[in-house]
Amino acid sequence: MSDTRRRVKLYTLNEDRQWEDRGTGHVSCSYEDTEAEKETSLTVTAESDGSLLLESKINTSTAYQKQQDTLIVWSEAENYDLALSFQEKAGCDEIWEKICQVQGKDPSVEITQDPIDESEEERFDEMPESAQLVELPPCEPERLEEIAELVTSVLSSPIRREKLALALLSSGYIRKLLTLFRSLEASEHRQGLLQLYEILRGLLFLNKASLFEVLFSDDCIMDVVGCLEYDPALLQPKRHRDFLTKTAKFKEVIPITDSELRQKIHQTYRVQYIQDIILPTPSVFEENFLSTLSSFIFFNKVEIVSMLQEDEKFLTEVFAQLTDESTEDDKRRELVNFFKEFCAFSQTLQPQNRDAFFKTLANLGILPALEIVMGMEDLQVKAAATDIFSYLVEFSPSMVREFVMQEPQQADDDVLLINVVIKQMICDSDPELGGAVQLMGLLRTLIDPENMLAPASKAEKSEFLSFFYKYCMHVLTAPLLANTAEEDQDSSEGAARGNPVCPDNFQTAQLLALILELLTFCVEHHTYHIKNYIMTKDLLRRVLTLMNSRHTFLALCALRFMRRIIGLKDEYYNRYIMKGNLFEPVINALLDNGTRYNLLNSAIIELFEFIRVEDIRSLIAHIVDNFSTALESIEYVQTFKGLKGRYEQEKERQSRGLSRYRRDARSFEEDEDMWLNEEEEEEEEEEDVSDTAKSSDYGKFMESEKAKESQDKENQPKRSTSGSFKFTFSHSAANASNGSKPPSSSSSGSKPAAPPPGQTARTGLVDYPDDEDEEEEEEEEEEEHCPRKRPRLGS
Repeated sequence: MSDTRRRVKLYTLNEDRQWEDRGTGHVSCSYEDTEAEKETSLTVTAESDGSLLLESKINTSTAYQKQQDTLIVWSEAENYDLALSFQEKAGCDEIWEKICQVQGKDPSVEITQDPIDESEEERFDEMPESAQLVELPPCEPERLEEIAELVTSVLSSPIRREKLALALLSSGYIRKLLTLFRSLEASEHRQGLLQLYEILRGLLFLNKASLFEVLFSDDCIMDVVGCLEYDPALLQPKRHRDFLTKTAKFKEVIPITDSELRQKIHQTYRVQYIQDIILPTPSVFEENFLSTLSSFIFFNKVEIVSMLQEDEKFLTEVFAQLTDESTEDDKRRELVNFFKEFCAFSQTLQPQNRDAFFKTLANLGILPALEIVMGMEDLQVKAAATDIFSYLVEFSPSMVREFVMQEPQQADDDVLLINVVIKQMICDSDPELGGAVQLMGLLRTLIDPENMLAPASKAEKSEFLSFFYKYCMHVLTAPLLANTAEEDQDSSEGAARGNPVCPDNFQTAQLLALILELLTFCVEHHTYHIKNYIMTKDLLRRVLTLMNSRHTFLALCALRFMRRIIGLKDEYYNRYIMKGNLFEPVINALLDNGTRYNLLNSAIIELFEFIRVEDIRSLIAHIVDNFSTALESIEYVQTFKGLKGRYEQEKERQSRGLSRYRRDARSFEEDEDMWLNEEEEEEEEEEDVSDTAKSSDYGKFMESEKAKESQDKENQPKRSTSGSFKFTFSHSAANASNGSKPPSSSSSGSKPAAPPPGQTARTGLVDYPDDEDEEEEEEEEEEEHCPRKRPRLGS
């Protein structure tokens, strides 16, 4: 059995002045004889594998501090602080005695010596012995100003701070000051109370753990808070004691029988309140004086979590009540808030203990419990549950994914944990969508292949993505599909405009922007699954209707989605874009923007510049064939002239090998038909999923939202255009999926000089003479069934 007395946790202080765990092990003092002298070192060996965590020579000049009976803190270099946190006080006392023995100090001291410079040490040694003692003025009202000046004067000298701290402790001076405070407050002696504020603030800045043990003890801490209420900068004192004693009630969700644990929880909360609320924001100079206060709080939290985690009966009872259907809402709210704080405190644990902590929560059923509480109407409960969920996702996305993939066997789509999270994101009532942004980040982590298991277990990636696209993607895209549904083409207004509905509500636009950001992430990191979903749902065409939104940021999100797709340089995507004539809404937005030099203008031009630079030949041919007339007036950049130049160069280069290129194009078309045929079964699955979405409660919610949006738009002025050439974006999902040719566009009675768009249906890069007759016949048949719409002209 290991020696628990010498079991310690090793901490180092990082650049942000935060303590970091370096591991758990056992400490010992080792002796080594050298030619010059005998050396004594502190060594810590890891309890997990026996490796050496620390080997630190005990120098006679190093200042060691003993804090809270179980801590030893020291600095080995200018910016390298170390701390040993002992499991038992006896072990701390044993090592402290050995350190003091090496340095020739009395073990009763709290600090062996101060890290002072040589000049100050020399001056101190030259002083007469009587002058080395700090004489404290009598604790009387008329001497308070003198006491305040004394405390303030020692802050710049480490050795004088130490001497003052020893004097305060040896004479019980702190309790005398707090007794005087009570009498001054009873007599309403304002001047004395203001001076006591300065004194107590100075005592905190002495940065001595030994003083904190007295100041924050049960019988003193409320009086300390009382002194700090009388800040001279305030016209009226703040009532912090009233808040701590009356408003801030300590709720035991399950009775805590350990009195020491209860006392530690109370103390930590009050000290944290002093640091965060009562004390003014410290200056850069003052922050160094409060480092020990931060350490005091940190180690208290470590101790609280450790004590709670070791009490298995307590956690078991908490979970039993949390998942019990008979538990009242108020009680469940308290339990959720307890777990939120518990998870927050757990961040102070060292990595291996934190792993054990979250695994314990998972085994007890924290994820099924979150399903219950996230479905509650209470906004506070939802927020707390979201915070807990974020801790779990950050700790182990794989653990969460494993849980949600097991759910379909015993749950409906609507109650799957991941769908509950998506719906909470979609239905966030916050106008700024703060909660939705947080949840979107968590979803992004869950669907990120980068944090899925190593290639040794590729099943997680394929299985989870298949699960997500089958059971969850339709929930995520429901608001997008609902807000981009086409208007009734039978109505005169719809026929005149031919524009899909675009959300004008700012909150809805923000939500769609978040969804588009997540979908753009999917395009970049998922391959097969998102490609199949985009093509079967004709998703890009629906997204590009948002180019008409009056919210520029939403139009940019839609454009970014298309830009990411084109950036893949995938010919299947390129064929889909050309068949659906999906450059049309982008070019319309460019022409609508006119000559304004703004982000939308630059982003659209960058899209076409990328196609030119990367020489994506099929898209270049499609753009020049269909839109060269519309774009020839844009001369402030050379992008579109460059596209036409690329097209003409390719046309000339291929004039000597037409049959080979034509055969390649048709071969590619056959490959695509085979690929689409393989996905017919999945298309039917998607239709079933869509029907499920429409019948859900959320589908009803979105239908009502859509009705409100349509009603709002009827009362708003119509959007005017400023471009000199405008196309009508009227192709349906069927056009894009079955490969039918889009109707050609023309400008006010004149036919564009470029070839009709129909000739690019086979991804041919040039015009083949032997195809002209066949294409003209096809175009005439198409015009009989689908009359050409009058193009829009700029005002």
